[in-house]
Amino acid sequence: MKQVFLEIKENTALTKDVFKMTLVGDVGEIKKPGQFVNLKISGVFLRRPISVCDRDENSITLVYKVVGKGTKMMSSLREGKTLDVLTGLGNGYDCEKSGDKPLLIGGGVGIPPLYLLAKELLNQGKNVSVILGFNTAGEIFLKDEFENLGCLVTVTTVDGSKGVKGFVTGAIEGGYTHFYTCGPEPMLKAVYGKTVTSGQFSFEERMGCGFGACMGCSCKTLTGYKRICKDGPVLFKEEILWEK
Repeated sequence: MKQVFLEIKENTALTKDVFKMTLVGDVGEIKKPGQFVNLKISGVFLRRPISVCDRDENSITLVYKVVGKGTKMMSSLREGKTLDVLTGLGNGYDCEKSGDKPLLIGGGVGIPPLYLLAKELLNQGKNVSVILGFNTAGEIFLKDEFENLGCLVTVTTVDGSKGVKGFVTGAIEGGYTHFYTCGPEPMLKAVYGKTVTSGQFSFEERMGCGFGACMGCSCKTLTGYKRICKDGPVLFKEEILWEK
């Protein structure tokens, strides 16, 4: 973990509620897809944890949804503003487990960290398939970006207004060697029950500190409770025990 001050280069809307923010500065602590940053927003007590969607040597891109006061304030921040950021948080995805045909499954704002993961896997010569789940066609984002990378993309919408009607689990077929997923917990539980190989789950949780001190975010595993912010957010399928 490292505290840095990053400058906003871009903060634009992708949909009515989803925004893309690019931050410039010392981003060297982001080493793996699936890691996240914790942003300090003036006037809000707790920092806001946001997964990293993309990175280069000098910048990171965050894609976030306006769901409350903090993210609403984030959406109004303009280019040139400097943010206090805790960076390099979380363990990230393990790309070495992917096999030749990894499957990436994302729902809503669980989709952004899969973009950087897809880039990493494609750079390794893998054949990457992606399932993106939304409620309706008006909520779709990053579809074109995944396709431009070279991924085979399937879109699902709950109302059937675009792509496959229903949930992401309805689009899961055989042939993949390993899966990676991120999204709301009900979706993760459904993916857990539908998948037949080993895989990695990235959990979305509200966090207090964001670096393991408060035990405010935890998941039950075979070896006890693990802190999503410190021991996660990525956990392997084989270690997860779902609470009833």
